[in-house]
Amino acid sequence: MHNGEPAMKQDSHPSKSAQRKSSRRDVLTWSGKVVAASTLGSLTIPTMYAAENNTIRLALIGCGGRGCGAAANAFDSPNGPVELVVMADFFENRLANAYKVLSDQYGARVNVPPERRFVGFDAWRKAIDYLRPGDVAMLTGYAGFRPQQLEYAVEKGIHVFMEKSFATDPPAVRRVIRAGQAAEKKNLKIAAGLQCRHSRNRQELIKRIRDGQLGEIQLIRAYRMQPCGPLGPRPADVKDLHWQVRNFTHFLWVSGGLFAEMNIHQIDEICWLKDASPVSAHGISGRSADSTDCGQNLDSFTIEWTFPDGTKAYDVVRWLANCHTEFATYLHGTKCAAQFSGNVHEGTVHTYKDQRCANDNIAWRAPRETITPWQAEWDMLLDAIRQDRPHNEARRAALSNLADMMGRAAAHSGKVVTWDEAMASDFQFCPNIDRLTDDSAPPIQADDQGRYPVPVPGRWTEI
Repeated sequence: MHNGEPAMKQDSHPSKSAQRKSSRRDVLTWSGKVVAASTLGSLTIPTMYAAENNTIRLALIGCGGRGCGAAANAFDSPNGPVELVVMADFFENRLANAYKVLSDQYGARVNVPPERRFVGFDAWRKAIDYLRPGDVAMLTGYAGFRPQQLEYAVEKGIHVFMEKSFATDPPAVRRVIRAGQAAEKKNLKIAAGLQCRHSRNRQELIKRIRDGQLGEIQLIRAYRMQPCGPLGPRPADVKDLHWQVRNFTHFLWVSGGLFAEMNIHQIDEICWLKDASPVSAHGISGRSADSTDCGQNLDSFTIEWTFPDGTKAYDVVRWLANCHTEFATYLHGTKCAAQFSGNVHEGTVHTYKDQRCANDNIAWRAPRETITPWQAEWDMLLDAIRQDRPHNEARRAALSNLADMMGRAAAHSGKVVTWDEAMASDFQFCPNIDRLTDDSAPPIQADDQGRYPVPVPGRWTEI
């Protein structure tokens, strides 16, 4: 009980990994050791299966930390069993490392012999081709390549889990939306890696907001202020195209950039709280005067979104070291304020007695979540497959991605960007991305100092 109100009911979960505070990106350490995870508890399996032996087969396409963490969530779900049967990545060392870590932890459930470990720019296609209808493609690589991979999986009748973000520019967003529509017609399930939507605590606060307990929402403010390192010069013996793909968060064409990759969560929370998409965005951004960063990212952003009812929402971002850090989302209603999100997306959720957001002014506090949002999204996907329930997050994810792009474009260009402009835009960072091969020229070039093009407000265009 908290201040006279009943505590929320929490589901039990047999997986210890689901009770961990850390995100799924921390599930696996790249020294070859794995954080402990328990075996599955006893289950009653429903009558609908994805394969004859009751096992849902998985393809891991993108073998970095996010992909391995997502695979661990799939293995740990009570809605298994699942089996990893094929893996793909641009780079052999990433795939080999992921294979070792996962197979060491999950044993025979990682059934990926050498002939089903694909490497290169066409590896993802080979992995999907191995699957059969009803299997799951885990698209956990780079956002620039996500639309084509999603389209192909849907064409082949494959369910999809896709990590954030989902596209780098507006035409790619529209591709994701269309692929989601095609999946719906085929009764395919698509889960999108905006895990905060699956947080029990956030869902409870959303219910209270919709019930009017906070009054009308007047302001939302999100913060992601944490040190993130710059990109150094490219070593002379590293191929430029490989350098850009490997260092994906530093290149707009590969990932949409660090802001878009990371802050899509905060922006998705804002859209969820408002139950709407913004009509416009404007903001400021910049880079410290002594920056030696060779990548394309700016290091500071403040962006304001305006919603149809005039409500404002802000996202404040800074990637610099030795500065104030904060990682949280707050909202202010006409009756009181609330915290919606905590450090590293933890379900730190409570309401305040009034507008003062302080620990000594909390009116109601949600209990600690026993199931992480990362685990919950996988539990829901696998349950939807087994029970044949509708489950398609593609459109919602794409729209949040577009709101993300609006803010990035407004901050990079120094102009107000509207929703309609963004949705109609034909701007592309890399028009030939679907045709890239290992022999292709890199989409952008560094200058004589080894620095790649950086957005300059007033001169930059990306919508």
